[in-house]
Amino acid sequence: MELQFEKQSCRCLSRAAREVKNEEVTQELKLPDGMPDIGRVLATWGQVVLRSKEWRGDTAAVSGGVMIWVLYAPEDGTAPRCVDTWIPFTMKWDVSGADREGTIRAMPLLRFADSRALSARKMMVRAGVAMLGEMLYPMEFQISRPGEIPEDVEFLKNTYPMRLPRQAGEKTFLLDEELMVPGAAPGVDKILSFTIQPEVTDQKVMAGKLVFRGNGNLHLVYRCAEGKLHTWDFELPFSQFQDLDEELSGEVRSDAAIAVTSLELDPGEEGRLRLKCGLVCQYVIQGCELVELVQDAYSPVREVQPVMEEISLPVVLDQRKELIYGEQTLPGKTGQIVDVSFLPDFPRQHRTGEGIDLEIPGMYQVLYYGEDGTLQSAAARWEGQHHLEAAENSRIGAAVLPQGRGSGTAGADSMELRGQLQLDVDATAEQGIPMVSALEIGELQEPDPARPSLILCRPEGESLWSLAKRWGSTVGAIQKANGIIDADQDSMLLIPVS
Repeated sequence: MELQFEKQSCRCLSRAAREVKNEEVTQELKLPDGMPDIGRVLATWGQVVLRSKEWRGDTAAVSGGVMIWVLYAPEDGTAPRCVDTWIPFTMKWDVSGADREGTIRAMPLLRFADSRALSARKMMVRAGVAMLGEMLYPMEFQISRPGEIPEDVEFLKNTYPMRLPRQAGEKTFLLDEELMVPGAAPGVDKILSFTIQPEVTDQKVMAGKLVFRGNGNLHLVYRCAEGKLHTWDFELPFSQFQDLDEELSGEVRSDAAIAVTSLELDPGEEGRLRLKCGLVCQYVIQGCELVELVQDAYSPVREVQPVMEEISLPVVLDQRKELIYGEQTLPGKTGQIVDVSFLPDFPRQHRTGEGIDLEIPGMYQVLYYGEDGTLQSAAARWEGQHHLEAAENSRIGAAVLPQGRGSGTAGADSMELRGQLQLDVDATAEQGIPMVSALEIGELQEPDPARPSLILCRPEGESLWSLAKRWGSTVGAIQKANGIIDADQDSMLLIPVS
C-alpha cells in the first residue's frame, strides 16, 4: 500500500539570469553655430541614466543613455568650451529558462568616456557602459509532510535553515535641491559637467517596510569668472521607505542597489543651482526559512519503503561588502590637478582550487594645468586583484561601486592617483535536498516473543537512528533502555527489539 504525504507550498524567487553586458556607444557630434573651431579635445565626462526596463517572453531589456560633456580648447586660443550630448543604448538578456515574467535589477557602470576631433567642427564621442542585469521570477516548491501514518512508523526529520530570496521590487524617488558653492570657493560662471554617484549607506526591514538611507554624491566641474576650472562636491542625503508585499517573520535581510533615472542642474539667481535627480532603489528581500523535511522512515514491525524526491532551492550562502583601494602613477606628468575620474569595471572571475580570483579593471582620467599654465589631460589603466574564498558548488556575484571621486597628488616628475571602490559579493547555490514524499507500507508482522534484546558495541560515528533501523528497534526505546540523554554518548548499548 502506498501512503502519499501532504504537500505544502512555499514561495521564493528564482534567478533566471545574472550577467554583465558591455556596450560601446558612439556618436558624431557637430559643434553648434557660433562656437569656435576645435583645437584640442581636453576631457570627456559621462553619466549613465536608466530609462526603462522590460521583461517580455524570453527576453529582458534595459534602455537608457549616457549624458556626455566634452571639454575642448578652441583653435583660436580662447577659453575652453564645453558641449554636451545624449547617446541612447539598449541591452538585452536571454531569460528563456524562466517560467514567467518577473523583476529586473539593473546596475550600471560607466567604463570609459572619450572623444576625438574628426574635423574643426566635428568630433567622435565614445562611451563604454557595463550593466549587471539580474532577473528574478517567483517560483513555488512543494514540501512533503506526513499525514495520517500508522503509529509504528518512525521518521527521521531534519530542519535546514535557508536564506531564500522572497520579494523583489523598486522604489523611485526624486532629489530636488537648491545648492550653492560656498563663499570660500570661486563662484560659478559656467557649469561644465555634473555627475552623481548615489549609494545606500543603511538599510533594514521592519514592520513590513524596507527603510533605507543613503547619499547622492554630486560632482560639479565649473569655470569661474576668471576663466579657471574648479570642482566641488555636494553630499545630498536621502531617507526613504517602501511597503513590502508581505511581512516576513524571522531573520529578514535586504539587498538594495541605486541607479539614476534622470538628472538636471540649472543655474538660478545669485549663484544658486537647482538640482533635480531621479533615483530608483532596486531591492531584493531575503527571508531565513526553517525547512523541516522527512529524510528517512521505517517500522520495526512491518516493511516500509520510502519514496524519495529532491527539492532544489536557490539558497543565499553569503553576502558581504569590502573596500578596494586603487593607486596608479603617471610618470612625466606634473602640474596643478583640476579633476580626477576613477572608472572601475565589473570584475572578471577565475576559479582556482582555493576559491576565486578577481581581476578588477579600471581607468583613471586626469584634467590638469601643466607647468606652462595650459589645460592638459591624461589617462591611465589600472588593474586590481582580489581573492575570495568560495565553495566549489557556489556561484559568486561580484559588483563594484565607486566610493567618492578619484584624487591625485602632483609631484616633481609624476602624478600619484588614488581611487576607492566598494566590492559587493554574494554567494548563491542551487541546493538539492532529498526528502521522503510517500511510503510503500507492508502488512503488520506478528512480533517474535523468542527474539532476544541485543547488547552490542556501537560503531564509532553510527547514529542511534541507524542502529534502531538496522536492528528493528526505535530511537526512543534505545534511549530509555540505556538512560541516554546525549545521542553521542555510550559505546556499549542495550538494543530492545520487538
